[in-house]
Amino acid sequence: MMISDRNQSTAVIFILLGFSDYPEFQILLFLVFLAIYVITVIGNLGMIAIIIKNPKLHTPMYVFLKHLSFVDFCYSTAVTPKLLENLIAEDRTMSIPTCITQFFFTATCALTDTFMLAVMAYDRFVAVCNPLLYMVIMSQKRCALLMAAAYSWGILFSLLFTYTLLILSFCGTNTINNFVCEYSGILSASCSDKHFSELILFIVANFNMLGTLVVIFTSYVFIFVTVMKIHSVRARHKAFSTCASHLTAVGIFYGTVLFLYCIPNTKSSWFTIKMGSVFYTVIIPMLNPLIYSLRNNDVKETLRKLTDKK
Repeated sequence: MMISDRNQSTAVIFILLGFSDYPEFQILLFLVFLAIYVITVIGNLGMIAIIIKNPKLHTPMYVFLKHLSFVDFCYSTAVTPKLLENLIAEDRTMSIPTCITQFFFTATCALTDTFMLAVMAYDRFVAVCNPLLYMVIMSQKRCALLMAAAYSWGILFSLLFTYTLLILSFCGTNTINNFVCEYSGILSASCSDKHFSELILFIVANFNMLGTLVVIFTSYVFIFVTVMKIHSVRARHKAFSTCASHLTAVGIFYGTVLFLYCIPNTKSSWFTIKMGSVFYTVIIPMLNPLIYSLRNNDVKETLRKLTDKK
């Protein structure tokens, strides 16, 4: 990190404002977010355990779901514990290395999530449009390569984002009007030229968003065309049902992201941005295992068997 002379002579810290504007709700919010985090941990780790436990679920679709659950667990763990701490602690300060480290992990998880959702859309495309060649196309080797690409995608672009923050200079005490160290908040606290960092954010964020959306949209266009050619209503319904959970997850994830993109950066919009960030970083990692378990007969069957054994 490029530290200015002023930075060397004074301690440079960040203060996460979080929900400090609502002191009367701090305990209530703590209990709500604690409950959400517990459900998230149990849901995602439980999903991973169920998929590992049942050999019937050792298929490409569930391999991707297992990794999605792992990323969601990491995502929530990178954000929620610090959020809980700030709700009950008077000291909400964070050092620059700690703040940027949190950003790196949250960005890695968010970017990996988007790539995995695109990979899962491609998997559904192959399953519906080329069912006879599904296990050949989605071989163990290809699945491993796609998962490696997803993690590499997330880590590579997160490192790029982190580098653009490390080259900035920061002066004195800086406030971030959020509960998490997110890119725009850290960027706005810098006292040096931010043009390069803003340009990288614009290019990479839009490339990531548009690239993955194109893959998802194209996959489902082909899926829709293929399914509509099926004459049997029952078979058509079965084909669509295999995509329902993924479509729900995609709709919630990208709907929230696009909602946050459309909010103008004004003081009056910070509360809306903050609530959107809560949904994006805290609620969605909890919802994904619920969506896939409630709408998936194989997962429900495994849960029922495990419950009966106990």
